[in-house]
Amino acid sequence: MPNTNHHRDIWASMGTVDDLLRSRWARSTSGTCWIQCGAQWDVVAIYPLERGLEALDRLQLDAGAGYPVLADHLSSKLYVMVAPGTGAQAAALPDVRALAAGHQLLVPTGGHGSAAAHWLSPPGPGPELLVHTGQLVTVLRESGAARPEQAARA
Repeated sequence: MPNTNHHRDIWASMGTVDDLLRSRWARSTSGTCWIQCGAQWDVVAIYPLERGLEALDRLQLDAGAGYPVLADHLSSKLYVMVAPGTGAQAAALPDVRALAAGHQLLVPTGGHGSAAAHWLSPPGPGPELLVHTGQLVTVLRESGAARPEQAARA
């Protein structure tokens, strides 16, 4: 259920790469690894990153609640984890790609990650808290209707 008690642009502010974040990446000793999609979660890949962050803000999700959300700052993509078997709901949207069984995603193995795989919101220690796919698709569809068509890049 959306949380209406938080500032509406909190997710958008998390997409900024500043000198402090670059420094953390440079000092990080953690690496990355490939994980299989489709078992623990499906993934909705959104281009550009800012569009995905705007969608999360519109959903009014608590950014500190533990929804797994990953940023690839090199390709400007946001990866939002959703329930297994549901990612395909987003596949027909412009600049959106669904990653399910048979796909892999590059994730940080710990620490701050890197510019290519940076947890904006890492998975929590308890049961998975995943973004509701139908709600995400709805806000992405609404935001896409307000934008000129672009070639799919997700």
